[in-house]
Amino acid sequence: MIRDAIQRVIRPSQRAYAHCDVPCGIYDPKEAQIAAETVEKMMTLIAALGETTSPEHLNSFVRYVQVKEEHAERVKQAVRVIWGDYFKPPHLEMFPDLHTKVWNIMKTAGACKQGVSLDDAKRLRAEVDEFADMFWKTKA
Repeated sequence: MIRDAIQRVIRPSQRAYAHCDVPCGIYDPKEAQIAAETVEKMMTLIAALGETTSPEHLNSFVRYVQVKEEHAERVKQAVRVIWGDYFKPPHLEMFPDLHTKVWNIMKTAGACKQGVSLDDAKRLRAEVDEFADMFWKTKA
């Protein structure tokens, strides 16, 4: 019992998250699209708050920022899994700008985490939608 507690302190366990790495062949960019839409919605709600001086407004502001951060990271994770696990060299022939598109999504999602620009959120949503279109065209 004591040994187990000491080992947890010395070597804390960490969860590893992945789509599955089987590979299962189940990929869908909808998760990234919903997360990008959520980022945009949170930016809209933050802008609508105006001055955040009351405890109620401050509480809402903190919650909106937390959700925005979480979903911007979800965008990055979902896109990384599809990009890294699904797309293959023949897909790059169809979409030679795929790597640039993914890089732009990563940078824009990072900008959304760093700030509260509604323009960044709209750009993220558009970029993720373009990525989803690329994905679905490979399935046709």
